[in-house]
Amino acid sequence: MKHFHRPGLWRALTACMRLDFSARKHLARKASLFALALGMAAFGSLYAETISPRRLLEVTDLGNPVISPDGRYVAFRTERAFVERNTYETTWYVQALDGKLPPLRVADGGIPLRQYANGVGLPSPAVWSPDGKWIYYRAHLDGRVSVWRAAADGSGNRAVTADTADVRDFTLSGDGQTLTYSVGATREEVVAAEESEYDRGIRIDDTVDIAAGLFRSSRLEGRPATQKFLKGWFSPGPLLANVPDRWKAVDLATMTTRHLSASARPTRPLTPADLSPNLPAEPVKILDGLLPQRYQITQNPSDGRIAVLLPGHKDKGLLASRYVELAMLPDRRASRPIRCTAEMCHHRDITDIQWRPGSDEVLFTTDDYDKGHAQSIYGWNVVTGTVRPIVLSHGLVSGSQRYWDIPCALSSDTLVCVAAEADHPPRLEAIDVKSGQRQILFQPNKKLQADIAATVPARLIRWKDAQGREFTGQLFEARGASTGRPSPLFVTFYSCYGFLRGGLGNEWPLATLAEDGISALCINAIPEFHLDAVANYDQGRAAVESVVKFLSAQGRIDRTRVGMGGLSYGSEVTLWTLAHSDVVTAASVSGVSVTPTYYLFNSLRDTFRSDLLRLWQLGAPDETPKRWREISPAYQLDRIKAPILFQLPEQEYRVTLDYALPLVRRHQADIYAFPDESHIKFQPRHKLAVYERNVDWFRFWLQGYEDPDPAKVGQYKIWQSMKASLKQVK
Repeated sequence: MKHFHRPGLWRALTACMRLDFSARKHLARKASLFALALGMAAFGSLYAETISPRRLLEVTDLGNPVISPDGRYVAFRTERAFVERNTYETTWYVQALDGKLPPLRVADGGIPLRQYANGVGLPSPAVWSPDGKWIYYRAHLDGRVSVWRAAADGSGNRAVTADTADVRDFTLSGDGQTLTYSVGATREEVVAAEESEYDRGIRIDDTVDIAAGLFRSSRLEGRPATQKFLKGWFSPGPLLANVPDRWKAVDLATMTTRHLSASARPTRPLTPADLSPNLPAEPVKILDGLLPQRYQITQNPSDGRIAVLLPGHKDKGLLASRYVELAMLPDRRASRPIRCTAEMCHHRDITDIQWRPGSDEVLFTTDDYDKGHAQSIYGWNVVTGTVRPIVLSHGLVSGSQRYWDIPCALSSDTLVCVAAEADHPPRLEAIDVKSGQRQILFQPNKKLQADIAATVPARLIRWKDAQGREFTGQLFEARGASTGRPSPLFVTFYSCYGFLRGGLGNEWPLATLAEDGISALCINAIPEFHLDAVANYDQGRAAVESVVKFLSAQGRIDRTRVGMGGLSYGSEVTLWTLAHSDVVTAASVSGVSVTPTYYLFNSLRDTFRSDLLRLWQLGAPDETPKRWREISPAYQLDRIKAPILFQLPEQEYRVTLDYALPLVRRHQADIYAFPDESHIKFQPRHKLAVYERNVDWFRFWLQGYEDPDPAKVGQYKIWQSMKASLKQVK
């Protein structure tokens, strides 16, 4: 029945069969329908294009939807990678919400702005002018970050600011006549500071990221730049990033600019400091990478009521609660929040809140782990206390691949959301707030979606480990797989949000692997972070062992041919699993695990040392030697037997060498490092190289297959030598 992994086709067929199942005279007709469905599936598969790594890389992402003041239009931005130019293109569009016409291109959005710590794109929403004629947006163009405006009718665009410093933030006045913006140090001042350090020597202190290099070793705002730690666990930024904001105002009629005094600066978003100090807890932070830190606090502009998200009950041994509580404050002085007590608010992971204009309703978005991190949107009437469902989805409705992307745009009667599922690339939808009816406005990846559906559709699976814990994951079953011919399996462990290109960080092209005959599974970690690092790591091992047992018992996979890959926490879990289980045949790692070098390079920072002790229970290696031997792969090399491919960012690879180099010396690892990359790689050529090498790696170890491309002869020579050495060891 593998043809019916596509739910729509299966539902249509079974609906026809249910209409008159008892009527014998229609049996022939039903048989014809069945044959027709099979034929449709076979036809679609026959003419589908290959799901190549490049197609997955060059998906058009969507984001930043904003509805016009009159509620008739939406502005949004697309982002797409281009391998030839090794860059991304962003474009701003405006589209009518009736969906009768395609979106209108209104402006080039420039180079995407990214988080310094991990390379992930920053939210960059536009602001509509009150008359709906313009959209204003921040863009990196012509070597500078400025505020631009584009005519909503597509007639033109221009820079509004021409500052010697990059724009950090901006606001538009209520009458649309004045734009205020903030800047830090000028670009010349930053360059001069970098060169001064270079000439005079760079003092090594707690602001220096020793692993990343000293002088212009990172790409920030589109150029090679020196970076420093700003604060927190790992929060780097450009030199002089701590220079305070300077605010300026542009008269949009004359395009003249003036400096603003402190008293004339725009009102900032509400923070806990603006609320009663007697609240039972501090509102939850918004984890979008923007500075200054924002919180889940949103005020109704018409009457001052405030909706907040407060942390829920935290179980013993956990870093934080799995759930949050939705509440309302009548005003800023209120210290007793009015909580949502309806069942649909109970034990929910709520990720976003918005006031519905002109109403008593707060719309909130939930993330449901039991449904594979599917998001839903509900409306809470703060007067009556009732809650109603508005959108129930099977994936994300707030972005392409991350739950913290820009939430849906909201007017009094319409939501505009970026929706995506595991095997459905992002699309733009308009949703009626009253009825929940959904309409697709823009679907730029329609052909890719159809090809995945015809060849390697994903399905959500559930299983339990030996402790009875239930896991979820998205499975792309190998093309042509059957119970009589089990396929190899690849797994990646961490989180599986939205459209799954390659797991967290997008490094393992899941649909490509499945099309090439390797079933590919993205496993969701149970969303509870223990204060014991061993418990966090071992959850991953248990998930992998139990799903291999689960799928092999069904005859779907060959348990002797299992690959595993991970980034960040997923990298740590991969190496832990290799050291504590024999379930994995070959592995691919893209991030760091704790090592003595990792500790040494960061040991000048108080925050690092305290967090390492709190979250990993690790002091200096000579202070907690037993714990280091228990956790760090550097002390577990004798237990790691599988071959490992390391594809690491330049800013992190040095701290892996405690274990990576010994593995290379014994012909058990192959290491690649990618220049100018941080925690999550973002350069298109690097992403494509990582994708393709991972496919080659797992096909080599799990299928014995070698790509005949002459350019890869050297790669396979290395891997053949590794295989021969491992056979001798065994």
